[in-house]
Amino acid sequence: MSRPLKIEPLTRAAFAPFGEVLETAGAELRRINEGTTERFHALAHADVSAGGGKAIVSLLRANRRPLPILIRMMERHPLGSQAFHPLSREDWLVVVGEGAKRPEPDTLRCFRASGSQGVNYGRNVWHHPVLNLALLQDFLVIDREGPGENLEECWFDEADQRVITV
Repeated sequence: MSRPLKIEPLTRAAFAPFGEVLETAGAELRRINEGTTERFHALAHADVSAGGGKAIVSLLRANRRPLPILIRMMERHPLGSQAFHPLSREDWLVVVGEGAKRPEPDTLRCFRASGSQGVNYGRNVWHHPVLNLALLQDFLVIDREGPGENLEECWFDEADQRVITV
């Protein structure tokens, strides 16, 4: 039987062990383009050069998973960070965990991100694939392309699965 996973608000401090929160609040503001544009500078740092990797920018279109959401697996990217930012103002969920060889189920944390917040998962951080709450949601993704194995997945036994009720 799956155990419940509490939803926490996404804040920079709470998410710091797992990566960076991408949001304009508190960011360095630079006025550019003859003062017509505000640039929220260097919200995160793409860590993708290990093993000859390079940064790529992609769009991801995600369907909402069935509710309640069952956390049956986690993944990580040992050769690069991975950033997600929603392209609409819909809230979404971020699930992360800790563990050296595999994520420890009791370390899993779930954050509710607003539609104006993104995340940059640090290299080698266990996380669940995107969990949008809207029926369909687009995300801008910045991650690594290049040689080497950059995806590890870990599937949980039923006793270690978690459930999120939204």
